[in-house]
Amino acid sequence: MKMKASTRFLAPLAAAFLASTAASAEPLKIAVIETLSGPQASTGLLFKAGAKYAVDKINAAGGYAGAPVELLEYDNQGGPVGAADKVKAAIADGARFIVQGASSAVSGQITEDVRKYNIRNPGKEVIFLNVGGEALELTGAKCHFHHFRFNPNAQVRVKPMVLAMKDAGILGTRVYAMNQNYSWGIDMQGAIEDNAKLGGYQVVEKTLHDVNKIQDFSPYVAKVAAANAETVMTGNWSNDLLLLMKAAHGAGLKARFATAFLDQPGNIANAGDVAVGNVVSHPFNAEANADTAAFAEDYKAKMGHYPVYIEPQTAFGVAMLGEALKTAPAGKDGAIDVNAIGKALENVKLKTPMGEASMRAADHQAQIPMVVSIVAEDARFKVDGTPYGFKPMKVFTAAEASSPVQDACKMNRPN
Repeated sequence: MKMKASTRFLAPLAAAFLASTAASAEPLKIAVIETLSGPQASTGLLFKAGAKYAVDKINAAGGYAGAPVELLEYDNQGGPVGAADKVKAAIADGARFIVQGASSAVSGQITEDVRKYNIRNPGKEVIFLNVGGEALELTGAKCHFHHFRFNPNAQVRVKPMVLAMKDAGILGTRVYAMNQNYSWGIDMQGAIEDNAKLGGYQVVEKTLHDVNKIQDFSPYVAKVAAANAETVMTGNWSNDLLLLMKAAHGAGLKARFATAFLDQPGNIANAGDVAVGNVVSHPFNAEANADTAAFAEDYKAKMGHYPVYIEPQTAFGVAMLGEALKTAPAGKDGAIDVNAIGKALENVKLKTPMGEASMRAADHQAQIPMVVSIVAEDARFKVDGTPYGFKPMKVFTAAEASSPVQDACKMNRPN
């Protein structure tokens, strides 16, 4: 009887001990640092939505170390200075992973802040999950172990664009490179030139212009017409893309636009039929196959709208972290071993609706499928409340879309 009594006493005691151990374990916190208010918030809110969708999936599968993963939000007010302040705040609040993507300039600030913080704080490292900053230098000269990029770069955008348009017979042999004059636009111009031989075209003219300051693109359209270009390849986004296309339409320019960001919400609504027949190279199209359509419906059921623009790449990127969490060993005394998670993340493979994605350990550039789409009225998923949508032209596997590791990346790993 005494033994049974002891057993009855010890059982709840053991349960209480396990509960207290779980409670004392460090919670895994992911911080989204984006522009979440004001006139530039629309894209930041999409990054937040994509991250939340993925974190909710991770938690539905059990979270990490038996506890839910926490998603924190920080408004960076749209610039590098605000982002730097929010990185400090997020780390102070216990975040060990930072998600951002709306600007390569902000990504550059965050990746450097994270690198310096980790040098000063061994054992308390933080990882930057880059889900949108596309500047090549982030996985080139500025690469480091605690930065992972889950989105394409200029080379990964342009190569499929060129191949798909060439195969469809709509590329032509005379290409104009029109881009914004900062790191991203310079990368795009380089990629357009680098892929000229592959596409069988000549870059007849190239322009780098001020970012989001030009109100009248008519002089630039006149330069395109004077160059007798058949295709305008551009990494422009926001008003710089919309106003360029509108000026082209107003001038009766016959050149086709091949873009990186035509799928940004609002572009088709503002451009209307001006956008029809123009092309975008992007990581996701809901119409690509049955799996992408199912993902789109599930996303809409959970988030209230179909996934657009950068939401899928964000969701898949955070899902890749979720895969790493399944295999990364737990830290000592419940602490999170960020370096162990990073090493697991280097080897992650994830079956996405678009196809298999993986992380390349050499430079932490995700290897992701790409799709090239054309704006058409017979697309299944309409956008911006218009009769138009993005109809897939061709889907590329991660291997087909990939670009080589840059020589400038010298990856140093923790012991």
